[in-house]
Amino acid sequence: MELVIDAVGKDYDQKRVLDDISFSLGNAEIVALVGPNGSGKSTLIKTIAGVHTQSTGTIRIDGNDIRTVDPIDLAKVIGYVPQHFTYTLYSTVFETVLLGRRQHIKWSVSDEELSRVQHSLDALEMGHMAGNYMDQLSGGERQKVFIARALAQDPELFLFDEPTSALDIRYQIEVMETMREITWERGAGMIIAVHDLNLAYRYADTVVVLNGGKMAGYGKPQEILTPTCISKVYGVDSFVIENEFGKFLVPFRANAAP
Repeated sequence: MELVIDAVGKDYDQKRVLDDISFSLGNAEIVALVGPNGSGKSTLIKTIAGVHTQSTGTIRIDGNDIRTVDPIDLAKVIGYVPQHFTYTLYSTVFETVLLGRRQHIKWSVSDEELSRVQHSLDALEMGHMAGNYMDQLSGGERQKVFIARALAQDPELFLFDEPTSALDIRYQIEVMETMREITWERGAGMIIAVHDLNLAYRYADTVVVLNGGKMAGYGKPQEILTPTCISKVYGVDSFVIENEFGKFLVPFRANAAP
C-alpha cells in the first residue's frame, strides 16, 4: 500500500484551513500528525478518509485518486476512527466491533468473521467485555472498542484521530504498542493524530508537524521534534533527555506566543 498526499488544500467558507500539504506513507509505516489545537490535524484525517473532499491537490492510494474510488471499496481499504464517535447504547461491545466487518459480510456472519472480531477485541484486552453493553463502559473503554472495530475491518490504511485522548497512561502505551505491532504484522500503514509528543517521538516512523493549516516540519521524529521546532510551533521551551530507554521531550515553560 502506498498513500501519496500531493499539495492538498481544504477551504471552509472561503477560509483555507489546510494549505499545500504533501507527504507519503508506505507499508508498515506510522506517520504521526502533531500540532497545536486548530492546526488542521482532524481536518486532514477526515479528508484522507473521504469524509471531506479536498479543495485542491490529490490523495492517491496505490495510484488511485480516492475521489474516483467507490465508497464501499474505500471503506475496505481505510479504517477510520474519529475523535468523537457515535454508538448505540444498547449494542454490545461484540456487536459494535462486528460493524467493522459490514463491508465484507454478504448474507450471513461466518465463523471467520466472528473469529476476526474476537481476535481484535483480544488484541486490545477487551475480549472479556464482549457481552457488555456500550453504555456500561467508561470513555476510555469505548475508545478501545472503536479501535478494535478498525482492527476487525483489516484495512490497508488506519486513520486514528487522537486515539489515546481518553486513555490513562498505561493504556496509552499499550494501545500504541498494539498499533506498532499491527503495522509490522499486517504491513498496514497508519496515520495517527496525537497531542503527546513523546508518543509520536517513540512510536512514529515519521512526523508531520502542522501549524495554522500548513506543514511546519516533516521527517523522522528525532530530527523534526527539536526544542527549536517546539518553541516555534507551540510557544513552549523544552529539552531532550536520553537514557537507556530512549530519548524523551521535556517541556518546562511557556514562552512568547508562537
